[in-house]
This record gives sequence, structure tokens and C-alpha cells, in this order.
Amino acid sequence: MSLYINDATGVDELTRTGSKEQTYKTPAYALFAAQQQDATAPEPKLYVFKTEENDYLEISASALKKARKGCDGLKKKAIKQKEQAAKQEEQAAAAAAKQMANLHITIEEDKSLPAALKCKINQAYDHVGERVKVSGWIHRLRSNKKVVFVVLRDGSGYIQCVLTGNLALAQQTLDLTLESTVTLYGSIKKVPEGKSAPGGVELDVDYYEVVGLAPSGDESFSNKITEDADPSILLDQRHLALRGETLSGVMKVRAALLGAVRRVYREENLTEVTPPCMVQTQVEGGSTLFKLDYYGEEAFLTQSSQLYLETCLPSLGDVYCMQESFRAEKSHTRRHLSEYTHIEAELAFLTFDDLLQHIETLIVKSIQYVLEDPVAGPIIKELNPDFVAPKAPFMRLEYKDAIEWLKEHQILNEEGKEFQFGDDIAEAAERKMTDTIGVPILLTKFPVEIKSFYMPRCKDDPRVTESVDVLMPTVGEITGGSMRIANLDELMAGFKREGIDPKPYYWFIDQRKYGTCPHGGYGIGTERILAWLCNRYTVRDCSLYPRFSGRCKP
Repeated sequence: MSLYINDATGVDELTRTGSKEQTYKTPAYALFAAQQQDATAPEPKLYVFKTEENDYLEISASALKKARKGCDGLKKKAIKQKEQAAKQEEQAAAAAAKQMANLHITIEEDKSLPAALKCKINQAYDHVGERVKVSGWIHRLRSNKKVVFVVLRDGSGYIQCVLTGNLALAQQTLDLTLESTVTLYGSIKKVPEGKSAPGGVELDVDYYEVVGLAPSGDESFSNKITEDADPSILLDQRHLALRGETLSGVMKVRAALLGAVRRVYREENLTEVTPPCMVQTQVEGGSTLFKLDYYGEEAFLTQSSQLYLETCLPSLGDVYCMQESFRAEKSHTRRHLSEYTHIEAELAFLTFDDLLQHIETLIVKSIQYVLEDPVAGPIIKELNPDFVAPKAPFMRLEYKDAIEWLKEHQILNEEGKEFQFGDDIAEAAERKMTDTIGVPILLTKFPVEIKSFYMPRCKDDPRVTESVDVLMPTVGEITGGSMRIANLDELMAGFKREGIDPKPYYWFIDQRKYGTCPHGGYGIGTERILAWLCNRYTVRDCSLYPRFSGRCKP
């Protein structure tokens, strides 16, 4: 028998015949193929195509010797592949048998065990040695041969759960996925020495129920969202992103912060009120108003509840509110939102110095209470380990002195020129100054031209107002406030200066007619405080569902 080899056009496959029309690529494979067809047949003659001769010539003795050696290697490889295929087939059969066995494992509760105490995860930490029942979402899932580890989350905390024996082998357990909801029963045990787990305990599971199985495959949670995903995708999937430890942690700090602020206000004898969000007046300038059709009348979403808070002073005394404010600024900076939670307060019968001291007290005490909170405190420590709580008294710095400081340090305004009295100190310059000085600053007495119509002039310098911004290192402005004009004529002059029609403000003007008083107030952006506390790059991380230009979903 003769076989033909052409390394240019041949193919080493058993489907080839070895003829001139169906050549092999290598001599070794030609010999191997012949033996696969008939192992007892004599060795075929091999003819190799020679380009220079443009014909097939019989293989040389040395090349034939090399081909025989290559053929032996191919035979060994074929035997090994056959053995591997048989082994894989055996393993597949064993896996199928195991899967069938797992399908028949029934997960049932042992009724002889003590009744389980239903509790939240953070309560379970205190029930070492007891049998409990906890429900939640599978936050992490790991299988280790005959043991399955689940980290369960319910919003109150996390707990490591261990499934062994038939519980770990059951097909129901193998089908579990991230974010599936389950109810687990078992005993709370302290983690072994040298090991760590949330709360210092783990749940030794003896029974569980699947409440809702989350999808696997392409629709799995880990395919829907990853931490390094594009920010726009994370915002589209905000409802899922909130399940992560960082965002949920920020929301817990947020809850603690609002609670701490309310606590300070109670201590300072302020009353909480809820002003309207749909208004027909402006506070911070008409260009940032969201307009709406209110039954045929023009109305707006509120920029601030300040004016309404002022009307409460004669009846309720010092007051505050915590609700949403809206700014139609097409700004994409990391410090701006179109909707944010506004902490605002108004206080009566006080001086400008009293107001500054009150703001200082609110910030210092609120931060202290948040850091002392058993939930929020450790989260801040984790997210912002270098955070230093502010201490009173804050540095007092007048606007005119800040301008001189900026000049001395050769920090230029937005036009690239030296700062002059009357310039608005933009965020970048303000941040650089604050970070360089390195302590909390009460920046006071801004020029009349760059502040709102309701701010009174300073008696010792009528060029400036009794106004304040609170600046914090690494974050910039977190609070803005001022005394309010108490004199009716001055207020009307303010309306005129700003070109505002006073008629819609009749109810606000009446506060000066029917028993005026010296009073002042301020507003705090909750999300900015949180960004400072939790070391977040943008305030968008500090809002449940952030709203800004181009983003109003989900």
C-alpha cells in the first residue's frame, strides 16, 4: 500500500485516504492512520511531495525512522485520550448519579429540636447557644466540598451561616443564588478562635426554606451589576446597587445623621414643621426654579423653606424642617443635586454671633452623636478611617480677609485674575483655601451684591451682610446662613434692588408689619454633610435615588 504526504495541502485526519487527492500532512500521521485502519497490515510505502521536483518521491530512510518514532508518540497519545474519555464518562455518570441522589434529599425540619426564636440578624448576635430563625437575602455564597457558607443580610446586619451534611448536598442548596431570599433555622455559635465573622458569631443551620430564588446565568445578580461598572449603569441599576455594603452603609449613616440633628434641635428647643414644597415665590433666584402648572397658575418646586419657617416664629418660636428642596441648575459637578434633603432652621431674638454659635453647636453635637451611634459610628470608621470630628470654636474669617488671603497665596479667580472685593469665591478657590488652612471655618460678612435680598447689612460696614458659610476641609461649604432683614423698609428696598415683585410675598412682608424681631437662619445640604462624613467623592452617593440634570430614573 502506498500513502502520499504533502505538508502544504495535506490534512492529518483519519477521514483522509492518503491518496494523491487526499494526502496526509506528515509521515508520522500517515503511518499512524494506516495502523488505525489495520494494525496487522505491512507498513505502507510513503511518498513525500518535493516542491523542487514537483512530484512525489519515496521517503528517505532517516525520515522514515523519524516518522516511525512520531507514530509511536501518536499511538500513546491516542491511548491516553481514550483513557481520559473513559474517565470523564465515568465521572459524568457518577455526577449524574450524585445529582439524582441529591434530588432525592428532602430538607425537613427536625421537630424534636427546640422552637426557633424569630429575630432580626442584629438581635441574633445576643442569642449564643440558642436556636433562632432569621430571614434575609443571600449576600455571599461559597461552597467548599461538603460545606456551604452563606452570608445572610436583612438590613439590620450580616450573619455567616454554615450548612453541612445533607443540607449542603441537597440539589435545592446547589441551586441557591446570590440575592435569593431564605429563612434559616439553627443555633448561634461563637466563631472559633482566630476566625472572624459579623457579630463574632455564626449560624449552624439545621433547616431552611427558600422564599424567593433569584435568577442564575445571564440574569444573575453578579451579571446585572458590578462595583467597577460605568457610573451611569450603576445609577440605572440603583435599586440593586443599594444592596451593596458601601451604599447601604451610607444610607444608615444618613438615617443616624438626621436622627442626631433632630436630637440636637430637641435639646435646643426647636419645633419641627413641614412647609409646602409647591410654592409661588423664590428664595435663591428665579433661574434655578422648577416651574409647574398648578391648576392653571404658575407655581414652582421650592428652593428653600426659609420664608415659611420665618412665618412660624411668632407662633411656634424657633423652628426647623427637614425636607426636599429643588434647584434647576444644569450642573454636573460632584457637589450638586437637583433634589436634595434640606435641613433648615429659623431662630428669633438672637444676634449674628448667637447664630454663629448655634450653627457651631449643631454641627459639633450632631457629628458627635453620629460617631457614638452603634451602627453609624463603625461604618464611618470603615469608610473614612481618617475622619476627625470638628471641635468648637471654629475659625472666624471675614470675606474681606479671605480675599486678602487668596491674594497672598496667589490663588486666582475663575477669570484667571487676582481676587477683588466683590468677587464670588468659586468652589475651587474656596476648597483650596479651606484645605490649606485645614480647620473648620465660619466665613462671614459677604458683600451685599452676591447675597440674597433678605440679608441685612452689617452696621459697622454697610458694604457687607450678616451672612455665613461653614467650610470644612476636604469638602468645602456645607452650610449657608444669615440674619434676616427685620425692618420693613429695608426689606422692600431689597426687593427693589433685586427686581422682585413684592406682591406674591405679602404674607412674608407681614412678618415685619405685625411684630418684627431680629432673627436668622440657615440651610444645610444633608448630602454634602454625608459626603464629608463618609468620604464620598460625590453627593450622588449620598442620596437614595439621586436627581440631577439628565437623571430622573429609576
